[in-house]
Amino acid sequence: MIIGNKNFDTKNKIYIMGILNVTPDSFSDGGSFESVDAALSRCEKMLDEGADIIDIGGESTRPGYTHISSEEEKRRIIPVINAIKKRFDVPVSVDTYKAATAEAALSEGADMINDIWGFKYDGAMAAVCKSYNACCCLSHNRKEPVYRDFPNDVISDLAESVSIAEAAGIPRDKIIIDPGVGFAKTYEQNLEILRELGRLSVLGLPVLLGVSRKSVIGLTLGLPVSQRVEGTIAAGVIGAVNGASFLRVHDIKENKRAALMTEAIVKNGLDKNNRH
Repeated sequence: MIIGNKNFDTKNKIYIMGILNVTPDSFSDGGSFESVDAALSRCEKMLDEGADIIDIGGESTRPGYTHISSEEEKRRIIPVINAIKKRFDVPVSVDTYKAATAEAALSEGADMINDIWGFKYDGAMAAVCKSYNACCCLSHNRKEPVYRDFPNDVISDLAESVSIAEAAGIPRDKIIIDPGVGFAKTYEQNLEILRELGRLSVLGLPVLLGVSRKSVIGLTLGLPVSQRVEGTIAAGVIGAVNGASFLRVHDIKENKRAALMTEAIVKNGLDKNNRH
């Protein structure tokens, strides 16, 4: 698939999406990169360490987060999008579920929308992405973690999001799906969706996994946010082995190295086996 001006071989490669939160209250790095200069410096470091996409977020979506207006969200992210696009040749994703924010971001050069509500929060979102021929990442989410048949319900919910995108005219080669680790799932369900990630292949779309430093790791290991790198790597490797093509992470260098090693063993190994 093509994101921005870059081609992504989602069948044979594992790509790193670097998280750039320009928020005062994100659970891991809130307040660290609010200024344009700080955001540019962080972006440069992530690219040096191997990030393939930069995902900019203007509103924290941690549990119990405070909703902000689209105007405030745009105020935070638009200058950063402009600055990154002028200085670096890298695809830019924007983490938002608001169509007004998405339209402003895409009009300023963003290449992709990462919607934690999978086009189900704002009815105009799919049309906005279509109008800019933008890629989209559709995450699984629900208002409450109540399921009749988990994880089949997750697959069904994601299929609904994909249908919304397709109904708006978005081609399948512009769509990525995300199981939504940490969203409307209990601790046990988060572990289960990681364990069952391969089942998402039934949807026939590239998978993005965002588990970096999340509470499922903290609860498992009994560690604070600042000490969850190894747990993130382990989850990412398991995810990649089970089909994830994109890993959305804070710690680029460590996860990039793990992804390259996993890619060499699993992806290249599968290719070689297929040739014999």
